[in-house]
Amino acid sequence: MFTRENLRSALAEVCAAAGLDPAGARLLRFTNNAVFLLAGAPVVVRIVGSVALRHRVRKVVDVARWFAEHDVPAVRLMAGVEQPVEVGPYSATLWDEVPLTGRRPEPADLAALLREVHGLPAPAGLPAWDPLDDVRRRISEAEGLASGLVDGELDFLRERCAEVAQRLGGVEYALAAGFVHGDAHLGNLIPGPAGPVLCDFDSSCVGPPEWDLTPLAVGVRRFGEPVARYAELSSAYGFDVMAWPGFAVLCEVRELKLTTSVLPIIGSSPEVRPELLRRLRDFRVGDTSATWSRYT
Repeated sequence: MFTRENLRSALAEVCAAAGLDPAGARLLRFTNNAVFLLAGAPVVVRIVGSVALRHRVRKVVDVARWFAEHDVPAVRLMAGVEQPVEVGPYSATLWDEVPLTGRRPEPADLAALLREVHGLPAPAGLPAWDPLDDVRRRISEAEGLASGLVDGELDFLRERCAEVAQRLGGVEYALAAGFVHGDAHLGNLIPGPAGPVLCDFDSSCVGPPEWDLTPLAVGVRRFGEPVARYAELSSAYGFDVMAWPGFAVLCEVRELKLTTSVLPIIGSSPEVRPELLRRLRDFRVGDTSATWSRYT
């Protein structure tokens, strides 16, 4: 499990295996993955931070190669290095840096990319959609950590997962199943010089396209994002997931994933604990209108 203290040693080991220099690298993100931009080369290093989620790294590589084969605007794996990079307890992927010189991605850009990838045949071997799997894994992993959670909170999450899974089994989908990105929001579009490109394929799978339209809708409901942003997405894509009867269930699944995303780092990043506890409280009392803050 990562801590802020061992991040740099993990980066050094991965870079040594790939023949890269970690000196001066900048930490871009630290949640389920530690993401670094190297100073001496246009390379992004993405190290899996959660033991429970390391199984996804091989899939990420396969999806990236599939995107490249189909010329989908997406981040590209660094060439010349066997991927993923496995060093001791660390699993990592290396990516070509995308210069942030393009215009800001808009919901219509996301809709266009989603329509493109939803229309492609899914790559062979891609797993079926199981959106609560990573939630269960995070809960299981948190049991062995000094998580700072009071007694009963993990039990509550486990029970809520079971309840939501049962409701999810009864959902009837309107769109044909196929490839889905799995975490489709504007934060996973990079403003590249030739236009926005997709990134973050951890949750990619074969499943209902409705799932890829859910994150922006949840952004309106939980984070106070402009309704117009979601309206632009649904109009450009041609489907309003919020008007679809199954949305309430997918919304709760998404909220569970967002809430539990910090469990792997709760011991090393105690500053996220107040927001985590607030979200859990909202779940307990059934408050579906409370506005949440982003984890920092």
